[in-house]
Amino acid sequence: MARKRNPNGAGSIWRRKDGRYEARVYVPQPDGTRKRKTVYGATWEECDAKRQELVLRDRLGVPTPTRSAKLSEWLPYWLEEFVQHDRKKTTYAKYETHVRRYLIPHIGSKRLETLGAADVRRLLTAVTAQASPATAKESHRVLRSALTAACREELISRNVVMLVPAPRVQPRELKPWDLTQTSTFLEAARKDPLYAAFVLAVALGLRRGEVLGLRWSDIDLDRRTLTVRNQIQRVQNELYADSTKNRRIRVIPLPLMCVPPLRWQRLRQAAQRSRAGQAWHDTDYVFTTRTGRTVEPMNLSRSFQRITEAAGLPRIRLHDARHGCATLLFAAGVPPRVVMEILGHSQIAVTMNIYTHVSDDRRREAMTHMDRLLQRRRR
Repeated sequence: MARKRNPNGAGSIWRRKDGRYEARVYVPQPDGTRKRKTVYGATWEECDAKRQELVLRDRLGVPTPTRSAKLSEWLPYWLEEFVQHDRKKTTYAKYETHVRRYLIPHIGSKRLETLGAADVRRLLTAVTAQASPATAKESHRVLRSALTAACREELISRNVVMLVPAPRVQPRELKPWDLTQTSTFLEAARKDPLYAAFVLAVALGLRRGEVLGLRWSDIDLDRRTLTVRNQIQRVQNELYADSTKNRRIRVIPLPLMCVPPLRWQRLRQAAQRSRAGQAWHDTDYVFTTRTGRTVEPMNLSRSFQRITEAAGLPRIRLHDARHGCATLLFAAGVPPRVVMEILGHSQIAVTMNIYTHVSDDRRREAMTHMDRLLQRRRR
């Protein structure tokens, strides 16, 4: 066979001593440099097809790594370039924890192109044993997102994580307070400095960060409206204001029961400002420390637990008061779409599947209707 020549920049092909054919082409790298890529084929035609594919990718400006990066190299790069600037700080912190504690220790030595479904299954088994199925499920989600980005960068042709199902997690049983228990808590919290915060959490189902992120400019007591636009979060050593969980602003009508506690909070804060004098930090937040600084989210939760124990109520999380709010709204006959808007969910499925709990009284009432209907039918 006569030797075929390729134009300049298109690489070259030759036959090796072992009988295979080899081609080398200079291709662009993800970092902007150019390196020589080697491909092989059992026949000249097979090797030439691979060479032409490399040349086409080069002309289209698509990078072709000469060496597949290890996951210990790709995952930190993905966090810095794809997650840190496009996601919330809380999301970045969560992803970074999974990368550092689980992904790199277990599969960091694997290369992107050689990672297989069996490696992913072994990872999930190891993380489940090390932590929990819920943690393994979250690691599965983080790795899937990282490899999806690698696919978009055309560093790999497929995402093997998509071939492996995430571990099944048993949902945590939620037992929010009923109406009597909720009233008992609010009565016990009446003398607490954060009483108004608890009223908003219980009556409006606000998230902890949303309660602390409220500013007086967000509240109109005359028109009885409250605008949720920010939340206070702590990530590692930083306490900062962020947008809401789904980055949406929502306006909620204020029930009458919320107005007196907020007026009391404004008077109380004015007295604190007067006592603090020059030490006061004017932040416009509704709930502040004695010097006007932002309240730590954990301090709000600690106060909630302290009052719960003193009142002899079943121990629940502050966030579970949000579940209770949804349940009470549904029990009052509020349409699901309205409940969704009040709680600030992005999808109504979240409202229906997670935040609603049917009480024994409601179940008994439903079966009473069934009994009445069937008895009437028999007559």
